Amino acid sequence: MVIPFNIPPFVGNENIYIGQAIQKRKICGDGEFTKRCNAWLEEKTGTYRALLTTSCTHATEMAALLCGIEPDDEVIMPSYTFVSTADAFVLRGAKPIFVDIRPDTMNIDENLIEQAVTSRTKAIVPVHYAGVSCEMDKIQKIAQKYALKVIEDAAQGILSTYKGRQLGTIGDFGCYSFHETKNISMGEGGALLVSNPSDVALAEIVREKGTNRSQFFRGEIDKYTWVEAGSSYLPSELNAAYLYAQLEKAEDIIADRMKSWNTYDALLKPLCECGWIELPIVPEECTHNAHMFYIKTKDLDERTNLISHLKENGIMVVFHYVPLHSSPAGKRYGLFVGEDRYTTKESERLLRLPLYYGLKETEIEYIADKIKEFYKK
Repeated sequence: MVIPFNIPPFVGNENIYIGQAIQKRKICGDGEFTKRCNAWLEEKTGTYRALLTTSCTHATEMAALLCGIEPDDEVIMPSYTFVSTADAFVLRGAKPIFVDIRPDTMNIDENLIEQAVTSRTKAIVPVHYAGVSCEMDKIQKIAQKYALKVIEDAAQGILSTYKGRQLGTIGDFGCYSFHETKNISMGEGGALLVSNPSDVALAEIVREKGTNRSQFFRGEIDKYTWVEAGSSYLPSELNAAYLYAQLEKAEDIIADRMKSWNTYDALLKPLCECGWIELPIVPEECTHNAHMFYIKTKDLDERTNLISHLKENGIMVVFHYVPLHSSPAGKRYGLFVGEDRYTTKESERLLRLPLYYGLKETEIEYIADKIKEFYKK
């Protein structure tokens, strides 16, 4: 048996919708399928405006532009995140300020954010790891106290909630990913959620290469021109058509993943109760989308040996982020404030198990059996 770490979701109508887009001879951005995707996101999340983008990276870059991030500004974020979280602000000349994470959720420790605030701080970027929300009430209070922007990195968080609110809609901006490793995929792609009506006009301009082209196509102006700094953040209609087929089945995809997540949790709980491994923790105020299932081993050596054991048995497993503050670029562009109590230690223990739409229960049972076999040895 060979079990891959990930298989991109496919629900059946992707080819049909891509064919329809081709037949309409409209395959560049902002066609019918892009508009359908935007409308779906707005309806399901309750955000004021959703704009499909070429990636979550680009959604975050747009948010940085819209927040007016400038050289020498500081932006607070966890070090345990993907490079794009920091890149979007480094490209604007800003400095990422890294703070430690909570060991229970792997999210930024909300109690360490305020001590990292300086006169140069412009924004806070909470990253909702594994689709489990950060402590957004505390983060919002800090942002309000110091007049800071909040940009949610909800790359993994579509249809997850915090106290009933959809992730990505709580701060000023939210950023989704539709990469092939995410619950809902368009290969490469993302979306920017805009909470404040006053930010929408500029968001459309930034997304359209700095032009007021969107207003032109709505008939609000008689010609369009370059009015602000921007870039080309529109995905192809072919990508949007693929995505829309999946958005229509989003609840089914997540329900399937949740079934797998719960099966893992039940089968591996005995190892957790014996103290061999730790399992994911989801706070009561959060609902998650089963984006990933991970375990934590005793240490790096044990994780390395477990990875080898599972791969020898045809199971592809992976660790996750190498903390940004320990990377060459992180050392050059960023600064870790406070003590690294958990970021490095917890990152070296975490191991991600296969989880994707259509994963079979028998395959999960096989994976769990091989993990138990390792610890019996």
